[in-house]
Amino acid sequence: MATTKGACVFCSIVHGDAKAAVVWSDDACLAFLDTKPLFFGHVLVVPKEHVVTLPELAPAQVEPLFARVRELARAVPAALGAEGSFVAMNNGVSQSVPHLHVHVVPRKKGDGLKGFFWPRTKYPSEEAMHAVAARIRETLG
Repeated sequence: MATTKGACVFCSIVHGDAKAAVVWSDDACLAFLDTKPLFFGHVLVVPKEHVVTLPELAPAQVEPLFARVRELARAVPAALGAEGSFVAMNNGVSQSVPHLHVHVVPRKKGDGLKGFFWPRTKYPSEEAMHAVAARIRETLG
């Protein structure tokens, strides 16, 4: 564990030191209801090991985490009579708790959630768009 006990609210939940409405638990992950949900049934899925962002997650932990997210993206809407789900994760910026977590939010048409929570933009040209894509490809190696 990278943090001291009690320093991370999600670690406190993982260790049973803080209360949560748990919907899933296994050796790798814990899923529980967000206490300030976008909609009822909004679930947070966290790795039990403390990491802050996705790039810090050990490769062996990626599949267990996203297998649970995938299953919850099926189960949450089915359990709540929703038409689908919104699955999201912040890394650093806008990450309210510094412990990697994935949001699985039930969605219905007309529920009031408008796409992404930030303003959208356009590339000034197709060439500019391809230049950005090239920079990302180069960084990937």
